[in-house]
Amino acid sequence: MNFLFKIVDFFYQKKNYSFLKKKIFNKISIFIDVGAHHGDTINEFLKIFSIEKIYAFEPSKKNLIKLKNKAAKIEKIKNTKVKIFPFGLGNKEEILELNEIADGVSNTFNNLNFNSSYFRKKKLITTLFGIKKFIKDKAPTKIIRLKEFLKKEKINKIDFIKIDTEGFEFNILLGLEEDIKKVKFILFEHHYDNMIIKDYKYKDIHKLLLDHGFQKIFKTKMPFRKSFDYIYENKNLF
Repeated sequence: MNFLFKIVDFFYQKKNYSFLKKKIFNKISIFIDVGAHHGDTINEFLKIFSIEKIYAFEPSKKNLIKLKNKAAKIEKIKNTKVKIFPFGLGNKEEILELNEIADGVSNTFNNLNFNSSYFRKKKLITTLFGIKKFIKDKAPTKIIRLKEFLKKEKINKIDFIKIDTEGFEFNILLGLEEDIKKVKFILFEHHYDNMIIKDYKYKDIHKLLLDHGFQKIFKTKMPFRKSFDYIYENKNLF
């Protein structure tokens, strides 16, 4: 089932990559992937860009195995350094439970609305594939702020941040504080359906980014659900 979702994701995300290929020159110094999963986004970016350093965050132990294997292969054939971190990012340091979803692609720190129409659709799909338990596991996970991470790693500028964290995107951006001004491009996913319970709306992310000098330059609708990928550009760094 995970393979089916990957095929669907590939075709809609291809629009993002085609746009970015025209927008960005061929070299990226620092790429941060939050919610790196199996490294699929990293793999696609490396087909388009030469990337010097990649910092990948993935709290799921199961996903980490595949991500580490992919990173090892990348470092053998590419002039790219990949560093992987097995924890989550947010707007404060804490321990949260990661809900590991049976479809293998929708792990989230947020609670789920089991009465939502999208949940019922997704539950039906997983049931058709013989999966009875929708939430496979709840794993206590360390959360840190990206601001402190950048300071520790002595990172002063970021060419690109991609965030796909199933309803935790705003928290991660808040955790950057004023360091968000060091970022050139931000790609994030936002769900408008109510399966994932969150205390913010897209307009809150939009205002935060506008207040720090960003402008929206691209969006892509995901298939089969009311969700979009957004790309923002920091006007002050161009």
